[in-house]
Amino acid sequence: MTLRINRDTRLCMSLSARPGNFGTRFQNYLYEALGLDYVYKAFSTTDLEGAIAGIRALNIRGCAVSMPFKEACIPLLDGLEPSAAAIASVNTIVNTDGVLRGYNTDYSAVASLIAASGLPTDTPLALRGSGGMGKATACALRDAGFANGHVVARNAVAGQRLARTTRWNWSPDMTGVEGGLLVNVTPIGMEGGPEADTLAFTEDEIAAAKLVFDVVALPVETPLIKRARALGKPVITGGQVVVLQAVEQFVLYTGVRPEQALIDQAAAHALG
Repeated sequence: MTLRINRDTRLCMSLSARPGNFGTRFQNYLYEALGLDYVYKAFSTTDLEGAIAGIRALNIRGCAVSMPFKEACIPLLDGLEPSAAAIASVNTIVNTDGVLRGYNTDYSAVASLIAASGLPTDTPLALRGSGGMGKATACALRDAGFANGHVVARNAVAGQRLARTTRWNWSPDMTGVEGGLLVNVTPIGMEGGPEADTLAFTEDEIAAAKLVFDVVALPVETPLIKRARALGKPVITGGQVVVLQAVEQFVLYTGVRPEQALIDQAAAHALG
């Protein structure tokens, strides 16, 4: 079914320093498949305050938020849901009659996937990186009960800040760090990046792990995920995270939860 944009069409959007196509492709695929009168468009901005005011003034239904706006947007909103308040980071804004509330579906997606893995929470973990997605991931793991953690980050200021937030330890590298759960929240392995062919952890570290988790979504099969699979390790992929968090955004915007088969089709379309 092909919908025509009209005066009643609801607009959803994203804000990012470097807009990508995943959200646009995923959300619009579902809108069309379900016959919903919505359209989704990605934007960047150098005027965050103006952009958030525009969401309210133009009655834009929802907005996905990426770096570097996840924390900066908070003072411009009317309130936070627990998923965002728990980590002081927003990746989703929902506009209900001019009231803007912030959510974090990255947090809820990670929490859901790690719970489904069945990994014992006393497993020691090593999380490489300390950026925006790192915060959502680390806090979801912390709140799931993982207390024996290390933030491994070359940026001492950001790494130590995240370690304080999670009550874990910080190390500049993996020396002496035990990682039964290995988590990569850096761009290492990202398609088109300078370290696209690099492993986020060494082969020995991967071989000793019980579960390997890479938040990089493109490609879904990063060097780390490929190596872990080759060694017979259970994995959680960035593709799983990005799809699950996008589904929750879709539900928040529309009130409709698609069937899993349709979600899988939209994911294949968006990640293909």
